[in-house]
Amino acid sequence: MGAVWGLSEGQEAASSPKSASSTETPAAETEPNTFTLTGTFELTEGAVGDGLGGCEGSGGYDDITEGTAVTVYDAAGTVVATGRLGDSTLSSGTCAFEVVVEDVPRGEDFYKVEISHRGTVQLSGDEAEAGQFGASLG
Repeated sequence: MGAVWGLSEGQEAASSPKSASSTETPAAETEPNTFTLTGTFELTEGAVGDGLGGCEGSGGYDDITEGTAVTVYDAAGTVVATGRLGDSTLSSGTCAFEVVVEDVPRGEDFYKVEISHRGTVQLSGDEAEAGQFGASLG
């Protein structure tokens, strides 16, 4: 199984010391504690058009549709973030779905990602934050 993932982050703000008498709010931390995992999940078997310009799975893959759950686990197997399969595109018999999982906590040695109930795919924390997840089903 595999999917292709990307990574996007919010703007990072520079931190600067303020004097004790300053009434301004201190700048945000330089690195957010979470990141947004984004990418593509590909269904290579059983993919059909959904009649709305996208695609979905059929037969034994009918659980793979826009809106299907995406779950991210930490190294201990605890759910740390959830998302959904987004817009889909059918091309040459493959259905590619956009994936967005917000608020994934930083700092794990590795993560496991699961689409529907199809088992997990493991990647290192560095790979996850750099958008280097790749998987397909079918």
